[in-house]
Amino acid sequence: MPLHVNIEDLLNARSVESERLEFKEGWNPDAIYRSICAFANDFENVGGGYILIGVKEESGIAKRPVVGLSASKIASIQKEMIGYNNLINPVYHPKLFIETVDGQQILVIWVPGGSNRPYEVPEQITAKQKRYSYYVRRYASSAVADMETQQELISLANQIPFDDRSNQYASIDDISMVLIQDHLRLIGSKLMETSDQHTKTEILEQMLLVDGPPEHRFPRNVALMMFNEHPEKFFPATWVDVVYFPRGEGESEFLEYPRITGPVPTLIRKTLDLLKTNFLKEKVIKQADKAEAIRIWNYPYAALEEAVANALFHRDYQLREQVEIRVSPESIVLLNYGGPDRSIRQEDFISGRIRPRRYRNRRLGDFLKELDLTEGRATGIPSIKRVLERNGSPEPSFRTDNERTFFEVEIFCHSAFKNDVILIDDAQKEVASNKEGNRDGNRDGNRDGNRDGNRDGILLSPKQKEILNFCQNPQSRADIFDHLGISNQPKNYRLHILPLIQAGYITLTEPDKLSSKYQKYQTSNTAPAT
Repeated sequence: MPLHVNIEDLLNARSVESERLEFKEGWNPDAIYRSICAFANDFENVGGGYILIGVKEESGIAKRPVVGLSASKIASIQKEMIGYNNLINPVYHPKLFIETVDGQQILVIWVPGGSNRPYEVPEQITAKQKRYSYYVRRYASSAVADMETQQELISLANQIPFDDRSNQYASIDDISMVLIQDHLRLIGSKLMETSDQHTKTEILEQMLLVDGPPEHRFPRNVALMMFNEHPEKFFPATWVDVVYFPRGEGESEFLEYPRITGPVPTLIRKTLDLLKTNFLKEKVIKQADKAEAIRIWNYPYAALEEAVANALFHRDYQLREQVEIRVSPESIVLLNYGGPDRSIRQEDFISGRIRPRRYRNRRLGDFLKELDLTEGRATGIPSIKRVLERNGSPEPSFRTDNERTFFEVEIFCHSAFKNDVILIDDAQKEVASNKEGNRDGNRDGNRDGNRDGNRDGILLSPKQKEILNFCQNPQSRADIFDHLGISNQPKNYRLHILPLIQAGYITLTEPDKLSSKYQKYQTSNTAPAT
């Protein structure tokens, strides 16, 4: 069957980091099997790697068009590998694929992290006298493990990351073939083209998503995280809670959005959609003597995208704690349980130089990177800091405890939006009131606050919200309509401005001095605060 990932993404290191790729122009079994051993040991739990044979390398990049291999050479390599695999101790069999690229055939050897590590292999697998060594990856090379690393490797024996373990409480029937095919189509895998010709079990075996004997196969946890509509049935609290505190976290008024559920990619997308729709705002600031305007966001989408994806990638799925997002006028806080690896120090978060020694969910990270939902390992925090700096936003805050039980990211609102209003309108209240399992929470924590802050509330249109944001400083009626891009007509005044005056959200600042056309309006002191 074809390779489960997009071959072009692999050649260009888009779906897999370059440190996990090796390009070989020809067949050199001694060097290749040292790399197979290193990838199988997966010392840093990054998910193993790929070796592409028939591809010349230039400065770590695949040279195009590829060199390719003849059909007879491919057949010879396959035959030799059967014997060489048995020389790895314990025996290890990587997955082998034949792919067509640039009109040539190449071999792709997929070497996932092994479940029986540590592995050792002869330094020269073709030599008659064989001297065995353990190998690990050091950046983009395979190196002999020193004594300290060997001892650590041995301590990793039978320690399989949680997402790569089989789940004996689930069955193959719990995996959705529709979700698998959607994933293969999205990443452009050739396996999608032949998926109808194979059983679900065969597809899962090809993707290394099942375990156990042929008569009783169990899906691996990552298969349930990715390809089951309700992973919370197998991993408690696998959902996202979003809570909005319009007056700040110390106040009683809050709005709790409906629980976000689904496979992990769906969780990420739905969460980002909710945040983008309800809380993200852009301002365009014209510069003096410059044609270009400055565009800034209260919260840059790319920073939130990375933070949300990292929270769901790195959380501990064995804990009964959901990912929680708290939104207030000052910041957005993302909290996930199962803190960062102990090898990361607090000062590393400040500097942005993050290089963990262990990854909790190595396979899940691969799937999310294939879908472009995360950039890659050890890049999340630097990416967040970089995006915020470009937007002119304050530095983010990263917090954990000494026991590393949680990880909290706080992204602060851009100073240009500090006094802007994000109101809870009636439509949002209705959504929140229908939230399953939250009747008491809304009744106790939200009822009084809404009465005090939004007693005579109206159903606010997007234009009315924009008026409230615009009128933080006194603005004339003409300027308001110019800002909205609509005509200064009585019907528009009655539709957009008059209801806000009647509800007490804005007030006239100079009612007697100016004609009705040029009267100025400002957000009322009694308007709901955020």
